[in-house]
Amino acid sequence: MKRSLLRSIMAFALVAVSTFAYGQGTASVKGRLLDSENGEGVYGATIFIVGTTRGATSDVDGNFRVTGLSGNVTLKISFIGFETIEITREVSQDIDLGDINLVSTTLGLGQVEVIASVATERKTPVAISTINAGQIVERASNQEFPELLKSTPGVYATKSGGGFGDSRVNIRGFNAENVAVLINGVPVNDMENGRVYWSNWAGLTDVTSSMQVQRGLGASKVAVPSIGGTINILTKTTDATEGGNVSFATGNNNYKKTSFAVSTGLTETDWAVSLAAAKTTGDGFVDGTWFEGYNYFFNVTKKINDNHILSLTGFGAPQKHGQRESRKSINYWRNAPNKLTSNPDYGILNGEILSVEDNFYHKPQVSLNHYWTIDEKSELSTAVYVSKGTGGGGGSLGFSTSSAPRIAGEYSPLDFRALITENEQNVDGSATNALRASRNDHEWYGVLSTYSTELNSNLTLLAGLDLRSYKGIHFREVTNLLGADYYLDDSDINNPNKAVKVGDKYSYYNDGIVNWTGGFGQLEYSKDKLTAFFSGAISNTGYKRIDHFVYLDSDPARESDFQNFIGFQTKGGVNYNLTANHNVFANVGYFEKAPIFDNVFQNFKNDVNPDAVNEKILSYELGYGYRAGAFSANVNVYRTQWKDRAFVKGLPSTNGGDYFANLTGVNAVHQGAEFDFVYKPTTSFRLTGMLSLQDNEWQNDLSNVQVFEGQTPIGNPFDLNIAGLKVGDAAQTTAALGVEYFLVPDVKVSLDYNYYSNLYAQFDPLSRETSDLGGGTAAQAWKAPAFSTLDLRLKYDFKFGDFDATLFGNVNNVLDTEYIMDAIDGSDHNAATASVWFGQGRTWTAGIRVKF
Repeated sequence: MKRSLLRSIMAFALVAVSTFAYGQGTASVKGRLLDSENGEGVYGATIFIVGTTRGATSDVDGNFRVTGLSGNVTLKISFIGFETIEITREVSQDIDLGDINLVSTTLGLGQVEVIASVATERKTPVAISTINAGQIVERASNQEFPELLKSTPGVYATKSGGGFGDSRVNIRGFNAENVAVLINGVPVNDMENGRVYWSNWAGLTDVTSSMQVQRGLGASKVAVPSIGGTINILTKTTDATEGGNVSFATGNNNYKKTSFAVSTGLTETDWAVSLAAAKTTGDGFVDGTWFEGYNYFFNVTKKINDNHILSLTGFGAPQKHGQRESRKSINYWRNAPNKLTSNPDYGILNGEILSVEDNFYHKPQVSLNHYWTIDEKSELSTAVYVSKGTGGGGGSLGFSTSSAPRIAGEYSPLDFRALITENEQNVDGSATNALRASRNDHEWYGVLSTYSTELNSNLTLLAGLDLRSYKGIHFREVTNLLGADYYLDDSDINNPNKAVKVGDKYSYYNDGIVNWTGGFGQLEYSKDKLTAFFSGAISNTGYKRIDHFVYLDSDPARESDFQNFIGFQTKGGVNYNLTANHNVFANVGYFEKAPIFDNVFQNFKNDVNPDAVNEKILSYELGYGYRAGAFSANVNVYRTQWKDRAFVKGLPSTNGGDYFANLTGVNAVHQGAEFDFVYKPTTSFRLTGMLSLQDNEWQNDLSNVQVFEGQTPIGNPFDLNIAGLKVGDAAQTTAALGVEYFLVPDVKVSLDYNYYSNLYAQFDPLSRETSDLGGGTAAQAWKAPAFSTLDLRLKYDFKFGDFDATLFGNVNNVLDTEYIMDAIDGSDHNAATASVWFGQGRTWTAGIRVKF
């Protein structure tokens, strides 16, 4: 099946290429495209002849040539972020248009790119992949940020349980805790655990101007957890031109989306305002994963003078959605009426869906940016930002979805009426069964400032500050008493035997305080064919925990002291352009990362872990790039050594107490090779591909690991046997092939083929222990079957009166392939005991977008 599919795609590509070999004339038109702001060549711009499929793409220096022309010809030149221009000439012989300046359509984009550490091809010595706004709009459909990256080398992205915004992404085998995510240069990884909750940003694809993946240590100057890589998301700044768009889309399972965007452009008084908003609703492909989401964006910019720009930007994406959190055995799903959509985590009450597992969150972020051009050589870019998040995830209280009554058998929805009836049997009005939410509110303030100056014609210095203050507010609350009057809780020592009502806190209530102080510096050298950089960053992470339930209000122990950890990173790299077409690069970096919050405080108390230490990462990489007019390719090899990977594990005690084990000295290595290419012989045809081969595994065993009860050493040490085990949770072999072809000048069809293999099930390394405390063996985790998917996109551009309009359609997983995308290893390390989620079947969206 796979071979037949690949042959079909390649045959289609060859037929498409063969159509390019016709000729209409013998003359040519050439020129060079320049960025009007800095005079640099614009690489990758599209130049096509209006009314035909002829055209070209500008090379790394901005040069282009269109051949086979005659008569009256109109060239349309376009590139994301620049104004589209048209040039008409009568062509009877070769014409040289000379230098053509392209004018930016955005204000302050260059300064944002400095703050965000956006990498540049053939200059920044790191492995990068960039998706521009046009590609994001075409591919977004009902997909989320991580899924847009699935054809990127080293990336593995899934929808997890299938809920709206529940996607996840791994880069080079590292999970989200070890992948830095920046939005306009501002880190958004959780300050306590490093995680990224993509549901907080669901829908913001509408206002994203570009998304760049920097694999490995990346180019970011601030100290961020970029072990696997950095995902750099740039939202739109203020459009310098007046206009906007409206869009309507529909899709499978009652998917509906409406959006609009409008910009005043830069007015005569040097003000500019941009606004955008959208609403998205649907029932979800998986049963019970309904969703309702909104997103908004605003930017107000004032160009004070030629040296100062002030910009206020805000965005957010409030949403709520049902989830599927329960993973089950393969046999469970195969016996379900529909193994792809079945969901044990929701029920029916009064004819309406009621989710046990759900998610609701709103995390607005507002930043005030000041861009100061000090002189011809120096700039200062500063962002002051604030983000206040509120929301959490739902769950059951007093019952389990695995054993609760159901309406009509094992695979039917939960019977909430039966749970209510059970509550009604309590004569005191208390709840045996209820629904709850685990809340994770937070307040986050920060300042990020970058100063750059040209020391001489070859050397540039960048330096800056990264200051953050964070407070996480964690508690559980009752959300539905299922007919009861209250729920009796004894978790609050200050209010024992509390009758908890809807909205009241119970179980736990604590604050996590994180203060971050960081500084960074970087030297960049550029001369002729050589560019190089060396950077360093240092940070102090201070953790404090305040517990409102475990300690009396009068107990000073309820508030811990700050626990401080110094982290740092240093990295450098060199890029050398061998010729106009060939370049090579190398980079190396070392950094120490502070332990996460939960590794510092143990047992859900203010007990400080005395052995919490920094994790250590060493990474190096070699790469080669080729750029020509029609073809470009990249090859790189890398190795990342993760030393002193910290694990803290709670273990059951025979006397009812709590054990915890500190594991240091656990090492892992992630290494591999990556290849990607783009072939674009004309503006009507584009072929892309990539191959990623990874070898990620744990390196060493540990012996005689000491166990603690509280902070007291006790007996029963155990051994950890993980040497040679593959790191799970992400496919270690991935490949992709994409074809884009204009059937006629305004109709484009695209196919994306993705292949995944060597997907080892996720497992806890501590489950591979041997001792009288119990444990497993050093058997390799179960490996899921290889699979592939095919996606289809169609786009038709046309005139709607005086407006430009686009009809679009997307079909994901066209062949309705059945595959396992997420797995947790089981006790016997085989398919029978693994807990899995199947991937989604065929889904589709279609809509219209009108520009004005």
